Amino acid sequence: MTGKSFEAMPPDLGASPTVRGAIAAPAAGVEGVLAAVLADVVRVGEVSADSHFFDDLGADSMVMAQFCARVRKHADLPSISMKDVYRHPTIRSLVTALAASVPAAPTAPPASAPAAPGESSAPAPSAPTGTPRYVLCGALQLLAFLGYSYLVAFVAARGYTWISAGSGLGDVYLRSVLFGAAGFMGLCVFPVLVKWVLIGRWKPRQIRVWSLAYVRLWIVKTLVRSDPMVLFVGSPLYALYLRALGARIGRGVVILSRNVPLCTDLLAVGDGALIRKDVYFTGYRAQDGVIRTGTVTLGRNAVVCEATVLDIDTALGEAAQLGHASSLHSGQAVPDGERWHGSPAQRTDVDYQAVGPVACGAARRVLHSLVQLLTVLLVYVPLAIGAVGLLLAVAPQLAAALEPGPSALTTWTFYADALAFSLVVFFGALPLGLLLMVTVPRLLNRTITPGRVYPLYGFHYGAHRAITFLTNRRSLMRLFGDSSCVVHYLRCLGYDLSRIEQTGSNFGTEVKHETPYLSSVGSGTMVADGLSVNNADYSSTSFRVARTSIGPRNFLGNRIAYPSRGRTGDNCLLATKVMVPVDGEVREGVGLLGSPSFEIPRSVRRDSSFDGLKSEEQLRHRLPAKNRHNVVTMGWYLLVRWIYFFLVTLLVSAAADLYAPFGAAAIALANVLVVLFTAVYYVLVERAVTACHPTGPLFCSIYDQRFWQRERFWKVPSETYLRLFDGTPFKSLIWRMLGVRTGRRVFDDGCYLTERTMVTLGDGCTLNTGSVVQCHSQEDGAFKSDRSTVGPGATLGVGAFVHYGVAIGDGAVLAPDSFLMKGEVLPPRARWGGNPARQIGRGDGGEWR
Repeated sequence: MTGKSFEAMPPDLGASPTVRGAIAAPAAGVEGVLAAVLADVVRVGEVSADSHFFDDLGADSMVMAQFCARVRKHADLPSISMKDVYRHPTIRSLVTALAASVPAAPTAPPASAPAAPGESSAPAPSAPTGTPRYVLCGALQLLAFLGYSYLVAFVAARGYTWISAGSGLGDVYLRSVLFGAAGFMGLCVFPVLVKWVLIGRWKPRQIRVWSLAYVRLWIVKTLVRSDPMVLFVGSPLYALYLRALGARIGRGVVILSRNVPLCTDLLAVGDGALIRKDVYFTGYRAQDGVIRTGTVTLGRNAVVCEATVLDIDTALGEAAQLGHASSLHSGQAVPDGERWHGSPAQRTDVDYQAVGPVACGAARRVLHSLVQLLTVLLVYVPLAIGAVGLLLAVAPQLAAALEPGPSALTTWTFYADALAFSLVVFFGALPLGLLLMVTVPRLLNRTITPGRVYPLYGFHYGAHRAITFLTNRRSLMRLFGDSSCVVHYLRCLGYDLSRIEQTGSNFGTEVKHETPYLSSVGSGTMVADGLSVNNADYSSTSFRVARTSIGPRNFLGNRIAYPSRGRTGDNCLLATKVMVPVDGEVREGVGLLGSPSFEIPRSVRRDSSFDGLKSEEQLRHRLPAKNRHNVVTMGWYLLVRWIYFFLVTLLVSAAADLYAPFGAAAIALANVLVVLFTAVYYVLVERAVTACHPTGPLFCSIYDQRFWQRERFWKVPSETYLRLFDGTPFKSLIWRMLGVRTGRRVFDDGCYLTERTMVTLGDGCTLNTGSVVQCHSQEDGAFKSDRSTVGPGATLGVGAFVHYGVAIGDGAVLAPDSFLMKGEVLPPRARWGGNPARQIGRGDGGEWR
């Protein structure tokens, strides 16, 4: 996709109505106006009222997004969404449907949460102007990081010195256990104490971004989410941790999401409630430079399914259910016993509780927790300490660095030993890791019978969680993804991939599952990034695994949670963030979009432009060339990470050499330098990758060398390190170094930008955690990309997804979990939400609905 269509968008769309209004002109007159607008967009002389947008006119979603944007410019025409276009794909059917709809009265923003005792109910404070607070906030965050680094370094250095003084293997092991237990408890308790000292109890309130109150919030958020207790997600110990932070967690609650809530005092979860994986329930959100905290309430036996977002001031009643790929917007509450799904959620008859309860008493929960703690303290912690000792044993020059005397940094053998060590460890870990992944999980899988219901917190539950942990290695999936190697890798893990039709891009670099042995993907299917195969069903007391089958000749877009009961078959297109249906007839030969999903065309004329390149004769020539390019890319991936590992080894070794004269300060400085070096190193790597082949608007086949270069850009650099800078001014600095056109005082709490040089972020815009701006899409064999712009003061809600060719106006708001489709234009100060997103409000109110 070139940039021309994007530039043709009308710059001033401020006259669009707040909500869909009644059609003022006669239907025939409206048909004529809409037909004229569409003819101009598709660049034909005349459009019949009965012409099918996709089949007859050859339009696609980008073209129809332009059509909707131009219609919104006319105040005398109804507001049309992409969902309207797909459901009514002719001018006549569209006008008829809009005329039959009842105009909605403007929706007033829901009232703010009542102020807690002692809290002010005054309007939200305005965002600070100028840079002094911005700079001061960054300086305080840096000081907090330096102080914590020194504290950890001081304790670790003293502890290792004490352990090293032990005589004999038994004494060293005992000291390792004692120090490890004390250190582990300290790391667990310290964030809790800091939370109660700096915050006390969380209350519904507003906090200006970059203020001193925000610094306290950031410190607590960073510590709480780095607490070792987060590793116990899915265990009763994790619920105990949230209780210590002030959350009201009932008995028998199961939480499987790794997204740690921050405002725990505002979280209430009733007895027997279940929160499944990839759920956001943070208890806060940012908008227009202000953090707002609010309540999240789940009743007894409530169920929240995968990949959902619970905004502040939301609730589920007793035995209520929220389906997968859904969300509750602020002010929404699911009544007792009701089932809702969609984004924003609406009532449904679908039962998302697929497995019944079994006996699971308190004794089982206590025993499971004790076994986990003892395993950590008696096995994992001593092994970690022993690994440090092994490092010093296999690298004599590193061991000498700890002894008083001349600096080891001046000897060439120091660097030679570090080089040899990094080569052996890095490249030796790869085959050993693969061997572990294909052997141990297979043995554990023999103990689990598909379809059988097992109680939680027993041997089978532990085996299942171990399989999930061992077979989901993001680094290996990134190495093999977007290449012909990925199908062999997934088969080795246990996937059933039927007869492979190799495309060189069968799977992206981000695919995860709960058990690979019950994951099936049909022949000819292609999967983009972000697929989550959910082949385990849970209750608050039990679980079972079941086969999850994705049909042949499918294409799956980004960020799809596919459940074991998914009702899709052959030749389906599953759009980005679609809610896969689990009821009704099996869908075949169609596309599915939205949450709840509805049918769209399986393909459009534009996406079939390169079908000839997928013929057997063409693949015989083009696929080997793609494979050679991908192999070189994989080599660069490994080389870049080995160089990083080697240089970090040198930094740590240098800190050990300087420990004798400078003490714990040397170790603390090394920790800081590692963080700084990581950011600079991967910025330089990304700049080097894009130096000769910069990212830009593109429309081509996946067998075009320009696409292979884009795959190299996605694979070789790293983005994981960016999480360290979420919520700080340093994140914007790094974005700017990576080529993002970034304005001043951008608040980024955890956004992901896929093509950095193709994104523009305006002054003071707000990017919430889990939000994504993705400047490309791939559908079957066609790749398309274009630039996207987030205007000054605009807000992307938690988990919101923005596609390519998008322009978000000044001060506009995109609600949580929304999917803004390609080519959409948000007018200034508009409020959009839903999946797919549509206009839901306008004005300067501080809430969405």
